[in-house]
Amino acid sequence: MRHCTPEDLGLAALGEPLASDDAAHLAGCARCRDEVAVLRRSVAALAVPELADPGPPVAPPPTLWAGIAAATGVTVAPRPHVVAASAPPAGVPDSPLVPVAAPAPVAPPAVSARPPAPVVPLRPRRSRVLLAAAAALVAGLAIGAGAVALRGGDAADDPAGDPGVPLAAATLDPLPDSDASGRATVVERADGTRVLEVELAAGAPAEGYYEAWLLTESVSGLIPLGVLRTGTDEFVLPPDLDLGEYPVVDVSVEQLDGDPAHSGVSVARGQLDT
Repeated sequence: MRHCTPEDLGLAALGEPLASDDAAHLAGCARCRDEVAVLRRSVAALAVPELADPGPPVAPPPTLWAGIAAATGVTVAPRPHVVAASAPPAGVPDSPLVPVAAPAPVAPPAVSARPPAPVVPLRPRRSRVLLAAAAALVAGLAIGAGAVALRGGDAADDPAGDPGVPLAAATLDPLPDSDASGRATVVERADGTRVLEVELAAGAPAEGYYEAWLLTESVSGLIPLGVLRTGTDEFVLPPDLDLGEYPVVDVSVEQLDGDPAHSGVSVARGQLDT
């Protein structure tokens, strides 16, 4: 069986449409869906608003332009206020450049005596770009760098005017040393899709992010659903999922460590009345 390529898995994780053959394979292949789910965890974690808040602007060091001029031979420099600004307002011409003294020459770096590395043929540009994007998603989860403008978790787009038919519900009670609480409801949409709607009332975790899970009653098996934000969030359930086998809704605190396993730190839990 020909599985989806890494490029197609990365596109699917980013929510991009696939070719009809690849989309059909993904819909029926558990292995490929699992790989997409792992990539989506990275996307979802980086979309947590608390992790996406921009920090205060940082002024460049005074030696920045001197280093640029020394490396390029440029003999003019922008005025101080031009360096600090990202761009002039619309309709306002750029501030003029003023001559400055040529910087002192900088000695070239020492040349290593090591032989050059062998040249390795690269894959086509499209493959390299998409593979790099997919790798950046996973690496971003591990280091918490940046945020992507995608919706958290495997949240479903709620079709307008289709609240769905309620199938099961659970009250999420706080676990020891936690003040988190909420409610979970499974609804079925007009197209047959089942969606888990979670309302979570909780403060932001000191570290990491919240994630939603479905567990067996004995807590011997679990299914990750995705990153959960406070307020109301939604998750599309796999079409072949037996809620009678996984009736427990669990909310955990996960760390930005790249480990897809449950952290073992749950803050709220409840059982669906299936």
